[in-house]
Amino acid sequence: MALSSTVQNRIVWGVRIFLALAMGTAGTAKLAGVPQMVEIFNHIGVGQWFRSFTGAVELIGAVLLLVPATGLLGALWVGGTMVGAVATHLFVIEGSPVPAMVLGLLCAFVVYRLRPGQQRRAGVAVV
Repeated sequence: MALSSTVQNRIVWGVRIFLALAMGTAGTAKLAGVPQMVEIFNHIGVGQWFRSFTGAVELIGAVLLLVPATGLLGALWVGGTMVGAVATHLFVIEGSPVPAMVLGLLCAFVVYRLRPGQQRRAGVAVV
């Protein structure tokens, strides 16, 4: 049994909102200088400017995800950020890349659902 276009649209919006909340929280923590974030970026070794830059990138991605016309761009933006996060966890800070991988996969889902032409084929309203 196929899901109705309304249900599909709500699922995509739910994932977008979840991603925006996750990115907004992470970006705010970085920009606020939460000690754990400062420590992580000290370990990365690029400088605290990169913490601020990453926080701003995450906040911009959160906003893009929530604006109907820029949802696809937001998912691509955040997905690219998650690729960098996974690489950093694997090769620099040796932490678990799983959270970033999950967020990246959710971004891929949103990109797939919002890709050009998909809304017309699936009957999903572009709002």
